[in-house]
Amino acid sequence: MMELEQVYINREQSWLEFNERVLEESQDKTNPLMERLKFLAISASNLDEFYMVRVPPILHGERDVTGQTPASQLAAINKRVTAMMAKQYNTFNRSLLPAMEKEGINLLTYQQLDKKQRAYVDTYFHEVLYQILTPMAIDQSRPFPTLNNRTVNLFIELEIDGDAVPVRSVEWDDEDGRWRIVEERQGGGPHYAVVQVPTVVPRIFPLPGFHRYIMLEEIIMAHIERLFLGYEVTRTALIRVTRSSDFTIDEEETDDLLLELARSIRDRRWGDPVRIEIANAKKGLSMAAKQLLTKALGLTPEKIFEINGPLDLTAWMYFASDPEFAHLRNTPLLAKPAPDFPADKSMFEIIRKRDVLVHHPYMSFDCVVRFVQEAAEDSRVLAIKQTLYRVSGQSPIIAALVKAAENGKQVTVLLEIKARFDEENNINWARVLERAGVHVVYGLIGLKTHCKACLVVRREDDGIRRYMHLSTGNYNDSTAKLYTDTGFFTCRETFGQDASVLFNVLTGFSKTMEWQKFAVAPATLRSAFLRLIDDEISHAQNGSPAEITAKMNSFTDVEMVQALCRASQAGVKVNLLVRGMCCLQTGIAGVSDNITVSSVVDRYLEHSRIYAFGSQERRRVFLSSADWMPRNLDRRVEVLFPIEDPILQDELITQMEISLADNVKRRELQPDGTYRKPGRRGKSAFQSQLEHHRRTVEQYKLATEGE
Repeated sequence: MMELEQVYINREQSWLEFNERVLEESQDKTNPLMERLKFLAISASNLDEFYMVRVPPILHGERDVTGQTPASQLAAINKRVTAMMAKQYNTFNRSLLPAMEKEGINLLTYQQLDKKQRAYVDTYFHEVLYQILTPMAIDQSRPFPTLNNRTVNLFIELEIDGDAVPVRSVEWDDEDGRWRIVEERQGGGPHYAVVQVPTVVPRIFPLPGFHRYIMLEEIIMAHIERLFLGYEVTRTALIRVTRSSDFTIDEEETDDLLLELARSIRDRRWGDPVRIEIANAKKGLSMAAKQLLTKALGLTPEKIFEINGPLDLTAWMYFASDPEFAHLRNTPLLAKPAPDFPADKSMFEIIRKRDVLVHHPYMSFDCVVRFVQEAAEDSRVLAIKQTLYRVSGQSPIIAALVKAAENGKQVTVLLEIKARFDEENNINWARVLERAGVHVVYGLIGLKTHCKACLVVRREDDGIRRYMHLSTGNYNDSTAKLYTDTGFFTCRETFGQDASVLFNVLTGFSKTMEWQKFAVAPATLRSAFLRLIDDEISHAQNGSPAEITAKMNSFTDVEMVQALCRASQAGVKVNLLVRGMCCLQTGIAGVSDNITVSSVVDRYLEHSRIYAFGSQERRRVFLSSADWMPRNLDRRVEVLFPIEDPILQDELITQMEISLADNVKRRELQPDGTYRKPGRRGKSAFQSQLEHHRRTVEQYKLATEGE
C-alpha cells in the first residue's frame, strides 16, 4: 500500500529547494560576474513572492495535502529561509562584492568616501534628498505609519538633546471655553520615527570616479540628524516589510469586475505583514524598539529576519543589467528568424501547406507578432479571436489587434485580468482594446483563462479556412526573449473546429464539451492525462515497452503523483523535466524507482510544457499551457493539444532529450529531496540551452542557403 506521505514532498519545501538551485547559480564561479549577481537578485525576488503568495494561506490555517499542520510547516519554512538568507548575504558579502572590486566596481560606505565624493554626496542630500524625504514621528497623536510593501525604511530611535527642551501643545480649556497653548519641558526618551528610502531616485547611487557607488540609505543615515533638529539619533536600523498579496474577489457578487479588481490591487500594498527584514542596526535596536515594531506590525518571532548587508537584493537586478557591464555577462545568444517563415512569403500560404513549430527564444517571437499583423492587414481575414494572459507594456500584439479592429475585422479578445501581478497592466490594455472597438471578455467566473490561443478566420477561394497559433507561453514579446517556449501553427480543420468551440465557451454560454483534438481544463484535461498514463500502465503490464517523458514548470498534483507511482510500479519508465516545484519523491524502492526528475536552471527560464507517451512505434506527443498542478487541472481554462506530424513529434522529443543530456546546468532529484548535478567524469561539458541555440542557427543556415 502506497502512503501519500511516503511519495509526496511538501510543496513549500519543494519550492524552497527550487530557489536553492537559483541561488546556486549566483555561487557558480563559472558564470560571469553580473550573471551571478542577477541570479542572486532573482533568488531574492522569488523569496519575496514566496512570502506574499505562498505563506499567507498557511498562516490562515491551511494544512498540506499530507495533513502537516500550519505550525510545523511554518517552523520548517523559517528554518530553511533563515539558512537561505544567510547564504544569500554570505554570497553577496564574501564572494560577489570582492569579485566586483577586482573588476574595479566599488560599493562604498559614507566613511570610505574621499573629500570630493563626500562633498558630492552632501550636496546631493541637501539639494535633492532633503526635499523628498518625509520623517514620520511615532507618538500618541501620530501612530506607527503603514509601511509600503517591500520598501526600505529607516527606523530611528532618538533622544532629545540636553536634559529638557520646551515643547508646546494645544489643549481645550473647559473653563474659558477656548483653546490655549501649553508649554512644558520635556526630556528623556526614547522617541521613534520612520523615514522611507525614496524609490523615485537611484537606490545604488553613482559617485564621481569610475564605477564607484554608495547605497542611498547610507547617504540618508549620514545626514539623519538634519531631519531631526534638536534630537540626538541614538540608534538606526533599516527595515523592510513584506506584505500578503493574497486577495480574493467574489466574482458572482461584484457588479463591476474591473473596478473591484483595481480596488484590490490598490489594497495589495496594505496587506497583512508576513515578514520583516532588519539590517544595519547601529548599536542594535533596543528591546523597547523591537517590541514597538513587532506590536505595531503584528509580527511573531518567526517572521523577523535580521541580516548583514543591504536590504532588498532585488535592487541589484537593474544594476547587473547596466550596459557598461556587458563584458561581465554572458555573450547574448541572438535569436534567429523562424526558418519556416521566410519574409517574402505569406505565413498563411506556408501554414496551409504544413504545420510549423517554433522554439523561443532561440527563434524570434517576431513570427507570432507577424501572424497577427498579417491577419490585421489581410483583406481576406474576417475575424481574429485571441486569449491574452500576460502581455508586455508596449505590446505589438495589442497594436496589431487594434489595427485589425480599425480595419473592420471582427476582433474578440479574452483578456485575463486576474493574472497575478499583471492585473493593472491587463486592465489598462482592456480599456485600450475596448476604445478601438475590440470585443473584450474578462474571463469566466471562478476560473482563470490561461490557455494560449489565436484563431484567424480567413475567406479563401475554396471556402472559409481557420488558422491557429497555439502555444505553451504567453503573447508577451518581452518575456519571449527570456523564457523557453514552444509555439505551433496549423490550419488543420479538426483543430479549427475545436478552437471555435473553445472561444464560444469562453465568450458565450456554450456548454459543448465534445472536443476532437483538444483536452480542456477544467472539464477534460485531468481525465485525459490520467487516461494516457493508464494506457502506458496497460502496455507495461502486457510486457510491451512503455514510457512517459514530460517537461513542465511545476508538478504538485496529488492524483498525478499517485498515477505516476502506479506507472513506476508497473514498469513504465518515467523521465520528467520539472524546472520548479516537484512534489513527487523519486527513488523509493518498489514505488517510484522507475522515475527520474531533472531540473534545468540556466540563462533562460524553462517554460515549455511538452508531454510524450509511448515508445517510438505508438508515440503520442502533446503541447499544453498547463502544468501538473491542481490550479491548472481544476481551476483554470487550459488546453492540451496533440502534435501529429511525425517530424514535429521527433523535434519535440529531441528537445527533451537534449535537456536530459545536460551535464552543466541540469540537476537530478535525489531520494532525500535535494538536487545534485550529474557526474561528468570522462564526459565533455554539454549545456542544453547552448545546444538548442546551436541547432537553431544551423536550421536557419540550411533554410536560407542559396537565397
